[in-house]
Amino acid sequence: MQGHKNFWDKNAGRYDRFMRKDRAAYDEMYELIRPVVKAKTVLELATGTGLIAKHIVNAAAHIEATDASAEMIAEAKRDTRSAKLHFSVQDMFRLPYANQSFNVVIVSNALHIVPQPEKALAEIRRVLKDDGVLIAPTFTHAGNSFSGKVRAFFMKLAGFPLRSKWTSEKYLRFLRQNGWAVRKSVVLKASFPLTYAECVKSEV
Repeated sequence: MQGHKNFWDKNAGRYDRFMRKDRAAYDEMYELIRPVVKAKTVLELATGTGLIAKHIVNAAAHIEATDASAEMIAEAKRDTRSAKLHFSVQDMFRLPYANQSFNVVIVSNALHIVPQPEKALAEIRRVLKDDGVLIAPTFTHAGNSFSGKVRAFFMKLAGFPLRSKWTSEKYLRFLRQNGWAVRKSVVLKASFPLTYAECVKSEV
């Protein structure tokens, strides 16, 4: 995990510029997320510079936005203006929150880059209320076009920690196999296909 964390620490200052090319897809994603978090207590994992949290906070009751990278959290805090939004450095595999603390958990573009994503899902399950919602949008690289494969190759050369290469279908199957019922999914057009998944707890 240390090398993974160092990559994000080193690239924290460039992250927002890097994500600008996918702004249209993210705008669509915010529209999907806002009704789900309305007046709810939300935990966001792998918040990065807080892009999602800052765009949806007005709809939520409160957001705890976390990331393993201290540099990313420092960037996120630079222009935080909402009293409803709190940033902190946390490990998604060992969260400090009590069981069933949150109405909604968001983990965006993270499950494909962490080791043992099923363990992250188990920890999310623990802190999410039984009637809560998991929002887990993830870039699904495996179905890439040629240009997408070229981008993925250069990202790997730069040290980008891509661990799981899923198609959209395989990603949704992975969620189902790990105790989640997918109640809504949409593939958004971005640099790589972005599979938006909205889930509730199911029997494992």
